Amino acid sequence: MNSQLSIVNCQLFTALVKKYQEKGDRHLDETLNNRWFQRFLVTIFLGGQVLLRILSGKIDRRKIMEHLVTVGLDSLRAVLLIAFFAGMIFTIQSARELIRFGAVNAVGGAFALAFCRELAPVLTAGVVAGQVGSAFAAEIGEMQVTEQIDALYMLRTNPVDYLVVPRVIACGVMLPILTIFAVAVGIVGGLFVAAIFYGLEPSVFLESVRNFLGPWDLVTVAIKSFIFGLIIAIVGCGWGLTTTGGGKGVGQAATASVVTSWVFIFVADFFLSLLMFHELAITRN
Repeated sequence: MNSQLSIVNCQLFTALVKKYQEKGDRHLDETLNNRWFQRFLVTIFLGGQVLLRILSGKIDRRKIMEHLVTVGLDSLRAVLLIAFFAGMIFTIQSARELIRFGAVNAVGGAFALAFCRELAPVLTAGVVAGQVGSAFAAEIGEMQVTEQIDALYMLRTNPVDYLVVPRVIACGVMLPILTIFAVAVGIVGGLFVAAIFYGLEPSVFLESVRNFLGPWDLVTVAIKSFIFGLIIAIVGCGWGLTTTGGGKGVGQAATASVVTSWVFIFVADFFLSLLMFHELAITRN
């Protein structure tokens, strides 16, 4: 029964993608917003397919390991470099004002709250979306326009199992890890600026971080990053599977996937922040 349901779902998804591609080929002058909405619907359906495949245990562990390296190690250098300088920049902007108002002991805490809750997850997701999400869209898009996806169907291989699920799992696993590293490196950058430029004792800065930053904040970092990772992978794969127009379409799909991922990341970040921190503020009051 599960096997039959899986086949039906796969056929429905294939028909939906084909319908989008045929419509895109027939109506090249169609408005961009309408095309985007069609791709969005296909991507939402793809997300449901991924969830069903994961729940049914259809996971290729070898492919997951390959993509874990792509998402994690290949993005690590850029993530850490950006986090370090972002930590220094934010400290420069905030420390001067706090010190002027006599709130020296709050410099590290104010920095840690803003950087941990918002900057680190969003910046890390942005790096991964630009480097990994666009690569997913380009790789799968090239396979789509060269009919390699159709060849997978001929070989009785589900492209969702083979191409999409490992990428989604890899992004969901690695993005929280990358973000935790980004938080640590960002704190080091903030500490460096506070000590060198403002003469703040490292022990005072770190004590402030410890007082302001609680375990729940680290949990929110992991939750946000996990959801951002799913968004990046599903959007990248969805835009790749709906690529039309040959090589030009591949480039457009890669670019559009990054922009769309950024939009969804900020929308998700708003609702997650509202859910996590608005309730926390009410409880404290």
